[in-house]
Amino acid sequence: MHLILWRHAEAAEGGDDLNRALTKRGRKQALRMGSWLAGRLPPDCRILVSPAVRTRQTAEALGLPYEVCPGIAPQATVDDLLAASGWPAGKGNVLLVGHQPALGELAAQLLCGEAAAWSLRKGSICWLQSRLREGQIQTLLRAVMPVELLP
Repeated sequence: MHLILWRHAEAAEGGDDLNRALTKRGRKQALRMGSWLAGRLPPDCRILVSPAVRTRQTAEALGLPYEVCPGIAPQATVDDLLAASGWPAGKGNVLLVGHQPALGELAAQLLCGEAAAWSLRKGSICWLQSRLREGQIQTLLRAVMPVELLP
């Protein structure tokens, strides 16, 4: 199973948290990462997006259908993200478009065995894969891509 964690791009400050929209810079970040992801996502990838405006706008940069998933809203926990994605034995592949701190904590837990205060930069992704080896589920780090490194 592939699990891709995509932190929403830069959003405006203040106001109602769920209604904060992407800034001009954030729209550019989302388009750059969306373009990079579009050619690399597994064909059966489910895209699950927080109900926040900024995450939906980020996901729209991919130009692919997505599902709004209340379970990965801004206040979501690592357990909420795991439940939504079905990790590690879920069928198919999942892209979660969500928020800090849960995305960073999830990456830390899957790679190190416990949640830690890791931070994914706005607009960036962390791509993980599960595999079964000698009866044990392992987590592979496939990619970490900050949007600043994209052309």
